[in-house]
Amino acid sequence: MEEMKSINELINTVKASTCAYTTVLNAENILRNDGFEMLKLGQKWILERGGKYMINIHDSALVAFTIGKGGNLKIGCAHTDHPCIYIKPSPEMTSDSRYGKLNTEIYGGPILNTWMDRPLSIAGRVALKSEDPYNPVIRIIDMEKPVLTIPNLAIHLNREVNKGIELNRQVDMIPFAIAADEGNSVTEDFFMEFLADYLAADKTDILDYELYIYNVDEPLVSGINGDLLSSPRLDNITSVQALIKGICGDVGERGINVIALFDNEEIGSRTKQGADSGTLAMIIEKIYMALGYGRDEYLNYVSDGYMISLDVAHGHHPNRPEKSDVTCKCYLNSGIVIKRTASQSYATDCGMTAIIEQLCDKNDIPYQKYAIRSDVGAGSTLGTIAGKYLPMRSADVGVPVLAMHSARELMGARDQYALEKLIKIYFE
Repeated sequence: MEEMKSINELINTVKASTCAYTTVLNAENILRNDGFEMLKLGQKWILERGGKYMINIHDSALVAFTIGKGGNLKIGCAHTDHPCIYIKPSPEMTSDSRYGKLNTEIYGGPILNTWMDRPLSIAGRVALKSEDPYNPVIRIIDMEKPVLTIPNLAIHLNREVNKGIELNRQVDMIPFAIAADEGNSVTEDFFMEFLADYLAADKTDILDYELYIYNVDEPLVSGINGDLLSSPRLDNITSVQALIKGICGDVGERGINVIALFDNEEIGSRTKQGADSGTLAMIIEKIYMALGYGRDEYLNYVSDGYMISLDVAHGHHPNRPEKSDVTCKCYLNSGIVIKRTASQSYATDCGMTAIIEQLCDKNDIPYQKYAIRSDVGAGSTLGTIAGKYLPMRSADVGVPVLAMHSARELMGARDQYALEKLIKIYFE
C-alpha cells in the first residue's frame, strides 16, 4: 500500500533527522544518490539543462534544484529545525558533587512538560582546531543513544502537579546527565570529557559547538486501524520528506524546480540560513545568470513563478473541539491542508489555492481548507517571510497533526502520501 510505504519512509527520515544538521546531512545523502551534484554558494556555477544540483548553507539549511526546459520557476519550502532544548557553552552543573547536569536553554516553543522523563540524546555540530584558523574542522554528530533525562518531581513532593504547574526553564528543564559512584565526585568538566571521548579528540581541541537535545523515542504506527503515526519531529520532517521525494526522479519537461530547506523557522527565521534572508533569492538569481538569462528575464520569471510553503497544520482535537474554527476545521487522515488567514501569517492567496485545488481534483488527492478561530492568534510559517524576497503566487500547505510542538506529535498515516503526491505533481 502506497500510504504505508510513505509512512515507513517517513519513520526512517524522522529517525535520521534529529536536528537541523542531521536533517540536512540525510537530505544530502538521498539527493546525492539521485544524481544531485554539490555546488558551493561562493563559486561560479556551470549548469546544464537536465542537471540536478544542491547547495549546503552553513550545514543546517539546503537548497536543491533541477533544470529542465525553459525558465519557468516553481519553489517548495520547508524547515529543518524543531522545538527542542539547546546546550549552553560551559554547560556543566553539579549538585552536591554527586550529580552532573547540563545548563540549557529552550529553542523555539516546545510543550515543556512533554519533555519530562523522556530518553534524550544529543545532536548537532562541533568545531575543532585546525591548521588553518579560517577553516576549523567541523563534525556533524548524533549520539543516537539516550544520554540525558529531565526527571519530574514525585507527586508526593509536588501534590499540586495534576492541577497544572508552570515549569521554570532555568530550574525544572535542566537535563540530568550523570550520577557519581559512591565515594566519588562528578568532575567539573564531565561533559567536555564525554564529548571529547565521543569525538576521539583531545578536549583542548574542542573550540565550540551547537548541540541540541532531542527525543530518542521511536516513531510508532498506532490506532485501532493502524492508520495513525505517533512520532517526534513531524513538524517539519513530514514536509522535508515530501519536498525531497518530489524533486527526485527524471527532470523531463520541467522548468526550474527548487526546494529550500531552511533552518531557524521555530525562532523567527531571521538568520543567514533562515527564510528571512536573501540567500534563496541570491541562489535563484545565480541559477538564471549561469543559464545565460539577463537580470530582467530573471525578475520576470520570479514574478511569474509559484511557491508552496510546507508546514504542519493544527488538526481538529477530539477532546477540545471548541479550539477549532466553526466551519474551517481539518481532520487527520482527510488529506492535505490549505491554510488561510486574513493576517497573511500564512502566505496563501486565492490564485495559488485554485491551482492546488485543481491539481488535487485531477489527481484524486484529498484536501481540506483550514483557518484559525478569529479569537485565537494564528500561527505563522516561512511562506510569507520568503515571499518578501521572492514575490510570487504562494500557498501554505501541510498535513494536519495533533499535539504540535510536543515531544511526540500525532498525524494520520494517509496524509503523508497525499502530500507527497501533490508535491510530485506540482513539480512535474
